[in-house]
Amino acid sequence: MKSKIGRRLLGTGLLASAAALALPAAAQSDLRLNDAGYFEARGVNVLVFSNWYDGLFADSKISGVEIVQQGERTATNGDVRLSATPGQWDPIGRLVKRDIDQKTGAIEALLEYPEYKFQYRIRAERRADGVHIAVILDSPLPAALAGKAGFNLEFLPSAYFHKSFLADGKPGAFPLYPAGDMIAGGERNAASGRDIGPGAEPLPMAAGKTLVLAPEDPARRVTVRATRGDLQLFDGRNQAQNGWFVLRSLLPAGQTGRVVEWTLSPNSVPGWLREPVIGHSQLGYTPAQAKTAVIELDANAKPAGPARLLRIDETGKAAVALSGTPKSWGKYLRYNYLSFDFSSIRQPGLYQLEYGGKQTHSFRIDPEIYADAWHPSLDVYLPVQMDHMLVNEAYRVWHGDSHRDDARQAAVSHEHVDLYRQGPTTDTRFKPGEHIPGLNVGGWLDAGDFDIRTQTQYAVIRSLVGIWEDYKPTRDQTLVDQDLRRVEMHVPDGKPDLLQQIEHGVLYLASMYDAVGYAVHGVVEPDVAQYTHLGDAASKTDGLAYDSDLKFGERKGNRSGTPDDRWVFTSKSSALNYGSAAALAASSRALRGYDDALADKALKLARAVWADEHSHAPNSFSHGNTTGGWLPGEEFAAAVELLATTKDPQYAARVTSLWPEIAPRFGQYAETALQALPFMDAGYRSKVEAEIRKLKANATPFTGANPYGVPITTGGWAGNGAVIQTGLTDYAIHKAFPALSDGSLVFRALDYLHGTHPGSDISFVSGVGTRSKEVAYGNNRADFSFIAGGVVPGVLILKPDLPENSENWPFFWGENEYVVNMSPSYIALVQAAIELGRK
Repeated sequence: MKSKIGRRLLGTGLLASAAALALPAAAQSDLRLNDAGYFEARGVNVLVFSNWYDGLFADSKISGVEIVQQGERTATNGDVRLSATPGQWDPIGRLVKRDIDQKTGAIEALLEYPEYKFQYRIRAERRADGVHIAVILDSPLPAALAGKAGFNLEFLPSAYFHKSFLADGKPGAFPLYPAGDMIAGGERNAASGRDIGPGAEPLPMAAGKTLVLAPEDPARRVTVRATRGDLQLFDGRNQAQNGWFVLRSLLPAGQTGRVVEWTLSPNSVPGWLREPVIGHSQLGYTPAQAKTAVIELDANAKPAGPARLLRIDETGKAAVALSGTPKSWGKYLRYNYLSFDFSSIRQPGLYQLEYGGKQTHSFRIDPEIYADAWHPSLDVYLPVQMDHMLVNEAYRVWHGDSHRDDARQAAVSHEHVDLYRQGPTTDTRFKPGEHIPGLNVGGWLDAGDFDIRTQTQYAVIRSLVGIWEDYKPTRDQTLVDQDLRRVEMHVPDGKPDLLQQIEHGVLYLASMYDAVGYAVHGVVEPDVAQYTHLGDAASKTDGLAYDSDLKFGERKGNRSGTPDDRWVFTSKSSALNYGSAAALAASSRALRGYDDALADKALKLARAVWADEHSHAPNSFSHGNTTGGWLPGEEFAAAVELLATTKDPQYAARVTSLWPEIAPRFGQYAETALQALPFMDAGYRSKVEAEIRKLKANATPFTGANPYGVPITTGGWAGNGAVIQTGLTDYAIHKAFPALSDGSLVFRALDYLHGTHPGSDISFVSGVGTRSKEVAYGNNRADFSFIAGGVVPGVLILKPDLPENSENWPFFWGENEYVVNMSPSYIALVQAAIELGRK
């Protein structure tokens, strides 16, 4: 977005840019409080606690005072914090209430740090030269917070790369890479990413009463004036790669009232219009499928004439294949939308779309368009995520043989990072801190971090088994050697890669039962410092089992005095047991004929788990998202998979008895319910059909009030998972009841993933489509890079009305973090599209 704005300003002439620079701040920032509850001027918004911190994973850079400037959110977390560059897990104030006074044009938030019995107010008021921000204390700052508490406003580093600043007129440059001065002292921050050395804090890059960011760039210029307090500018990336540039004023001790006062003047470029976004599939379309571009327009934009589909020939010449006036859809969130249907164009070839003087990247119309779209997910992303293996790709080692020292029994009555928690007992024969052997095999790294989350593992296995049973893709491009613990990418080994991935997952699930006799929550880093690790998973730990009799760093044989081993959380959960049994039962079908011994073991374990769980009351331990899903749903899945594998009537009987609980949540369990149809009686089929008719009659869960025809979620984690599930559910319905669905939501979901979505036209599957996610939250995120075949969460809706997916800042996990179960689901969706294309 930044570079496009720069080109537009140059295109309007140097005089326009010079005029914008010369205008006084008041003329550029005529901000008014709008009906949506934020301050607005042309191209500029100032939000005040419209959003709140992510309670699951702490600071997600979505809260406090925020600035949206010329279409991009460039500042966030305007709030009182207890350090100059707080990290993700540092203390955050608690929002008590937020009030809006439309008459006076003011927003006020009351917040507190309860542990310090400290309350404060942040008041934002419209002024002639911008938005006035005041920190108001009714009681003096507690002595424990003197010299610590300050008002911070964080600026997005990538928005200010290659730009300058002025501090009271003194020039400076924003560093591309953090290399600022630090001062040692105090305790080391638990989230520092290191386990040796003292604490260290950054020194300010600049200080003064007035700071101007990017004075040379009208699209990014922000002026901040402090009338009470001094301004200091810090580079938070010296502490952590996901840090931001932080502007800060310390709160004075012993004072009340307006103790800090700033005026924010973000520059509004006169007449600025956001360029149209022509949402389309970056991959392309089959000749027969529906093809609709969704055009997203600035609220101030006027109709710009016809939309055109251009066909590109061998010489590069573009001929108009179709031209027409786009159909108005209306307003969604903050933008207006048009749709341009070009389904009538079926001729294979290379195409572009054009509207309002803007052209898209090229895409294809091709009957084989989906034939290889799934290859990066299977060939690259899934191998990279394989734990307990050395993963090599030609000249590149993605990671060494990781976590050979798994795992130590977690401490009891302990709440850990990443939603792991151990109950009051271990439920195993192992003492807290004791090494549990046998868990250092198989499994996939869960996401952009390095835990193995059991709930994700069994979801991946069931998805892969479904792909194998429905489509039998025998693609072989990866060498997997479990004995050598080696993976060589792009090297065929004579075995179907899909079965090798299923085997890898089953080895981990089986290891849990071999080690402790039931499904554990997973294994995860022992502390936040290791949790923040980026890069090679094998370098996180020394690969040696911890021995408390050895000194830190001392090594003897296969043991070490460094307590870096991952922890395993073991409080019994029936939901996890059923979920694991479902995957084990399913895998035994896929592995039959490939590895009969492992298939036999998997089925034996699944049947034993079922029998054991029905011999006692359920173990109901639950915490976060690491202890299994809804218990009846997990048992239902186990019953269906065991039924499909064994045809044993006891499982059919349990499917029937669970149905009254499953039916009200049919949309969530439709695929599993439909999977049972061949093994159930006509009465069950009638009940399932009735629920499908209800689901199809109520279009809201599928389409929602948006122009894309898929569900767009509004939580702290974006909704590509829901979009994929929508397509998969529709295809399952189509296969079982073709009269009730044509399966077309498969294509709609793929179009959304591939670029027909709010905010941009980028493909959310890295490496798939002409322009795809190239800056994502994988374990290589600090390199501003990607892992081909990974699927990101997608468009995050910032309250009240901003769709966001950052392509220049990878650290927004709710928008950009790969999670391992998304890629198998995407493979399944693409396979469904291939199958539909054959009809």
